Amino acid sequence: MARLKCVVKYDGSGFYGFQVQPTNRTVQGVLERVLKEMHKGVEIRLQASGRTDTGVHAIGQVIHFDSTYDIPEENWKRALNTLLPDDIYIQEVIKVSEEFHARYSVSEKEYHYFVRNLVEPDVFSRNYSYHFPYEVDIGKIKEACRYLEGTHDFTTFSSAKSTIKGEKIRTLYHASCIKHGSDIEFIFRGSGFLYNMVRIMVSVLLDIGQGRRKPEDIPILLEKRDRQQVGKTISPNGLYLWKVKYNEENKII
Repeated sequence: MARLKCVVKYDGSGFYGFQVQPTNRTVQGVLERVLKEMHKGVEIRLQASGRTDTGVHAIGQVIHFDSTYDIPEENWKRALNTLLPDDIYIQEVIKVSEEFHARYSVSEKEYHYFVRNLVEPDVFSRNYSYHFPYEVDIGKIKEACRYLEGTHDFTTFSSAKSTIKGEKIRTLYHASCIKHGSDIEFIFRGSGFLYNMVRIMVSVLLDIGQGRRKPEDIPILLEKRDRQQVGKTISPNGLYLWKVKYNEENKII
């Protein structure tokens, strides 16, 4: 039995999220259907670093699965991509030890969120960025990002529908904002993220950029631990799971 780690890229606009659903098209559903075809009807269950919602994209999602086949890594990649649709692509396949787990071995995740900051909407980027037609103060947003870094209870920045039990303490190693012309790119790296956490943080940061809040409101909001203190959860379309890091890759040489 071999354990395979795959780095997966997908356009989330054609999927009802990552997790398999009985009646809707999902990333996991498509991947497992292809694995079943390769294994001549045998069900192959995969594990992912985490689930992405409807409309969320991935540049570096990571999955693993176990197979009885002994196939070179490059052949695995070629075979999977031949069978997969155009909106999913396997970037890399690595044989790993049985100790590796796509979800439980994660040490760090990185998400990017893209905002198109133009008065007029761009119909061609609507599935890949969030249209925000208002003037923003990037300096204030960058100042606010610094308050998000560190270890905090992020209950205020988590969906009330979150199923996570217990404390919602996470560590953000990095939070930043860059403006490229009319595009604003948010970058977050952390030990883990709560349900809708990035989308809620960006929503609050855009409020700060508009002057509706101040950067120094962030510590107060964190202390409140109350989702009702902040506004809406913005669109999933601008969100990308960018990269997943592991302390030990457990690669088999």
